[in-house]
Amino acid sequence: QVRLVESGGGLVQPGGSLRLSCAASRSIFSMGWYRQAPGKQRELVATITGSGSTNYADSVKGRFTISRDNAKNTVDLQMNSLKPEDTAVYYCGAKFPFSSAPDYWGQGTQVTVSS
Repeated sequence: QVRLVESGGGLVQPGGSLRLSCAASRSIFSMGWYRQAPGKQRELVATITGSGSTNYADSVKGRFTISRDNAKNTVDLQMNSLKPEDTAVYYCGAKFPFSSAPDYWGQGTQVTVSS
């Protein structure tokens, strides 16, 4: 079992920045961030493996940066140039090597981009 605890959501104006953090109770192959806006399906934002391989949604490339500290079992998401369409509940997810979707989820943190 892996417990994921997120922090860092909030309200920010368009063009602003936020940083999300997720701490895992133990090491796991891949960690990442997903988001779910009202009325929409949960979608991948960015993932990173223990070796540093990253994957980003096209909608966030160039604006968001995912990073990982393997010694602390943490993953951060630096979000810059935020847009209203980035508003969603952001979830930390973690999975084993051959899983197609996260095996574990955090509780979610709200990110609202609004003036």
